[in-house]
Amino acid sequence: MNLGELLGQVARRLPDLPGFIRGEQQVSWRQLLHRVDSVAAALRARGLGKGDRLLVHSRNNLPLFESAWVAFRLGMVWVPTNVRITPPEAAYLGSSSGAVAMLYDEGFEHYVDAVRQASPALRTVIAMAAPRAGELAYDALLDEGAPLQPGFRPAEVNYNDPLWFFYTSGTTGHPKAGVLTHGQMAFVVNNHLADLMPCLSQQSRSLVLAPLSHGAGIHALVNVARGAACVLPVGDRLDCDEAWRLVQQHRIDNLFTVPTIVKMLTEDPAVSRYDHSSLRYVIYAGAPMYRADQCHALRTLGKVLVQYYGLGEVTGNITVLPADCHDADDGPQAKVGSCGYPRTGMQVAILDEQGRELPTGTDGEICVRGPAVFAGYYDNPQANAECFRHGWFHTGDLGHVDEHGYLFITGRASDMYISGGSNVYPREVEEALLTHPAVTEVAVLGMPDDKWGECGCAVIVTTAQVSDDQLLAHLEPRLARYKWPKQFVRWHEMPKSGYGKIVKKHIRTLLETGTEQPA
Repeated sequence: MNLGELLGQVARRLPDLPGFIRGEQQVSWRQLLHRVDSVAAALRARGLGKGDRLLVHSRNNLPLFESAWVAFRLGMVWVPTNVRITPPEAAYLGSSSGAVAMLYDEGFEHYVDAVRQASPALRTVIAMAAPRAGELAYDALLDEGAPLQPGFRPAEVNYNDPLWFFYTSGTTGHPKAGVLTHGQMAFVVNNHLADLMPCLSQQSRSLVLAPLSHGAGIHALVNVARGAACVLPVGDRLDCDEAWRLVQQHRIDNLFTVPTIVKMLTEDPAVSRYDHSSLRYVIYAGAPMYRADQCHALRTLGKVLVQYYGLGEVTGNITVLPADCHDADDGPQAKVGSCGYPRTGMQVAILDEQGRELPTGTDGEICVRGPAVFAGYYDNPQANAECFRHGWFHTGDLGHVDEHGYLFITGRASDMYISGGSNVYPREVEEALLTHPAVTEVAVLGMPDDKWGECGCAVIVTTAQVSDDQLLAHLEPRLARYKWPKQFVRWHEMPKSGYGKIVKKHIRTLLETGTEQPA
């Protein structure tokens, strides 16, 4: 089945119920399907269709929400970006994905220019606001396609046809496009309904606090499948008062976010000013949650926390820790420190380097297999060979399982760290810092941070004095802000191995012990 049929089904079943709410803007399922099929019909008439890539760079809004369904129903591949990336980073995504069309939000014209320069395949650019010369207007496509949409039929697809290029950060180099397919994502939708939100219905309302381009977009698909409206804040930045007001106003029963946001929401005074008794599922993922923060959230909201562990490559479907396994008082049902048990239909194993399964309680690499595992990285055979071995997908994370099958993550095999729910891979930051004329050596490590879980610490060797502000100014056009190091440490030399390689393990030990300069 073309996954885009989910929207058509819910629009026929619940035509007049709301599907998208933002401020005073309320769009019914019937209206959503009409708008999506109008744009899709207009693009099909212009020659776009199955297999073409649609790059989307936008803040959370109605056209971004609709663009996924436009792409799905056309059989195109949806390629959403993280809106916080820089123009060169967007240009790489456009080029590496082979995007032939791009949809962009107001104020991001310079992103389009960067993508055009890097992507010769790009031939169609669609502006959400006023278009420039040679560009199309999103609203004009709505009008152009409206007469064609009554006869619009979604593209015929196979189980393994690509649906979404989910760009995921690795340990080295550029982000890689994980290929999510129509059949795989149909399983993911059902799996989320089974494990995360089993009582979701058309009366449900989902608060969207994270970018629809990534994990929140996966959850939006699940809500569409059950006719549950997505409710978006009006502002682009987190406003805890607005969030809790929306929970009360719309009787929100589910939301997806990261531990950092759960902490901010539950520690804000606004949480006590509004009624949040409608909440049933506060789903968090993307990073570990400190036990103190978990207990505070449970005492504030009740037993509504649901954790899952997963990667973009497995679309979150590795383990689940449901609400009844969360307990602020360390009761008999609590699984403190665990990220849960294997998701429905999925299998988790702890393997050694030879691919042999390790005994209960023994640390090794966390590996997974099952229908939620992606189809592989697009045009990257080397990365595929590295992650698919011994019949399993290798996560690069380290951990063990207990006698009941609950998984405990103990570390990461790679240097990649997670800051505020976003993956950051040090090599990219290091390469950007090394382009500064005064920086000769650099090592970036993720260090514990009370607010963001982890933040970058950059140890640098320089040939001249350079301030933190100068280094950050150098990074501003090169890297998204969330990737910037929070701390810079200056040393005269880097500790190295006998082979001349910088030893990050030694650097971390020196930082953790407070040693200012290696011997």
